[in-house]
Amino acid sequence: MPVVLPPAPAASSENARRVLSRTRRRDTAPELALRRALFALGMRFLVDAPAPGCGRRRRVDVLLRGPRIAVLVHGCFWHSCPEHFHPPKANGSWWALKMASIRERDADTLVRLGESGWLPVVVWEHEDMGAAALRLQELARRRCR
Repeated sequence: MPVVLPPAPAASSENARRVLSRTRRRDTAPELALRRALFALGMRFLVDAPAPGCGRRRRVDVLLRGPRIAVLVHGCFWHSCPEHFHPPKANGSWWALKMASIRERDADTLVRLGESGWLPVVVWEHEDMGAAALRLQELARRRCR
């Protein structure tokens, strides 16, 4: 059963409001770094594409169509990285629900992608994007055989 969020509380400070309002949905620094590395390896891909099998609202950051690989670049804060996530102290109960709903949606997306015949790959923002690109290139080679 999906987590139902109450309305978002007011920002705890003007600085918090400003930071959150500037958060990008696509073309983040880690996404751009990964795309540059993939392009340098000669790989071609779709950017910010609808997630196959998940409906039009869910999107993947990079879609490798030939090998059917869907790449999701996860930010450590928004996707609750097990290594780097620190929950906000202000409005903590609301943020706990928010993060639970994001984790639930992420898990559902991975399952739906797999059921649709796609290989979902999560790349965390703290990873070396050059190494991640090489890993994706190897996965693509294996899946195209």
